[in-house]
Amino acid sequence: MTLTHRLLPPLQFLLMLAVTFLGLLAITFVIGRVVPIDPVIAVVGDRATKETYEATRLAMGLDDPLIVQFVRYVGAVLQGNLGNSIGTGRAVVDDLARVFPATLEMATIGILIGVAMGVPMGVWAAARQGTWVDQVIRVVGLAGYAIPAFWLGLVGLVLFYAKLRWVGGPGRIDLFLDGMVPVRTGLLLVDAALAGDWNSFRSAFSHIVLPASILGFFSLAYIARMTRSFMLEQLGQEYITTARVKGAPERVILWRHAFRPIRVQLITVIGLSYAGLLEGSVMIETVFSWPGIGNYLTTALLNADMNAVLGATLVVGAVFVGINKGSDALYRLLDPRART
Repeated sequence: MTLTHRLLPPLQFLLMLAVTFLGLLAITFVIGRVVPIDPVIAVVGDRATKETYEATRLAMGLDDPLIVQFVRYVGAVLQGNLGNSIGTGRAVVDDLARVFPATLEMATIGILIGVAMGVPMGVWAAARQGTWVDQVIRVVGLAGYAIPAFWLGLVGLVLFYAKLRWVGGPGRIDLFLDGMVPVRTGLLLVDAALAGDWNSFRSAFSHIVLPASILGFFSLAYIARMTRSFMLEQLGQEYITTARVKGAPERVILWRHAFRPIRVQLITVIGLSYAGLLEGSVMIETVFSWPGIGNYLTTALLNADMNAVLGATLVVGAVFVGINKGSDALYRLLDPRART
């Protein structure tokens, strides 16, 4: 294989990633222009004089052609400039760097719960197809699609926090411990462990366990359903019948023969589920007063803070694209057939 052939797939991947990101920038730019919110009014207020309004409009470059505004917008984003937030008065980039780790931490624990429980449940349901075990797991999966996130969050708070006192309440940590942990990664559990502050670690864990478990429940439903579907397809193959005729143990048939071929497919499923948790945690963050990007985006929408809205939308979209492309790359790495 020549050097050109070796370099071609990575270059194609980078080009596809660049085109996708450019499309994401175009979408966020169009959103900022079609929403019924005047960005000038959001800056100067509705009581500003006409002269002030026009001067601000010129300063913001809104009188330029749209293509010029888009090029300027792309250049600013590539330089890490997403503008300033009207609500906080700080740069949107700084705000996102502060709130995104909270969402990342909660979604990561949620996807770990979803994978740890969803995959075995899907395998078990496929192995016991048509039995009461299969029916129960399918009902659990259906509940994960049907139950609204905000309702489940409120019920969880009333039951496990207000009644049983098993978990911490809204927020990321107890108020008297807030700000006590030195920020290194932005992930509160990791920072508390690195600092050796185990009181803060226990408090942070008690606050995150309920919202992360609810997110894990929703990812569990999707992962279990897809795992069951993939496993049923494999269990119907002739090589599985051959293994059973040879007397192979059922555990070996399930996990060594049937599960191995679907691992690559599950990478895409888990990646999409993880990205969905990162972008779809708005309701959970609102219910639990979680200081993450979903809560930040909701507040920005209510305040007509378009710089913050577009910045948060861009970050969420970039994360979704990154995870999706990363899953594709891992898929190709693990499956030789995909590389051909």
